[in-house]
Amino acid sequence: QLQLVESGGGLVQPGGSLRLSCVGSGYSLDYYNIGWFRQAPGKEREGVSCISSSGGNTNYVDSVKGRFTISRDNAKNTVYLRMNNLKPEATAIYYCAARILGCSYLPADFRSWGQGTQVTVSS
Repeated sequence: QLQLVESGGGLVQPGGSLRLSCVGSGYSLDYYNIGWFRQAPGKEREGVSCISSSGGNTNYVDSVKGRFTISRDNAKNTVYLRMNNLKPEATAIYYCAARILGCSYLPADFRSWGQGTQVTVSS
């Protein structure tokens, strides 16, 4: 069974940066498309970014384009989300998730999830 573990969250000031990591175990991530999602208090989980299994295709929601970068290192079984120029509205729990059949922003399309890492953007 594929297991995912996120790390790298924390408290950062507006305008600051964080890099989140999603490490897979149990199976190689080579065959999986990986999505990053976030869920703020009282809000639904939303897709933020997705990367194809090869890393050749990446997608971002409009609100993070130009500030977030998704990447992967299959040799390390790890996917990253670099977040620059963070805004207070980015405060949320961030999750990574895996699926075989292409990228998606729909949480229901993903079966394998990590436990999440908290990101708080505040002065």
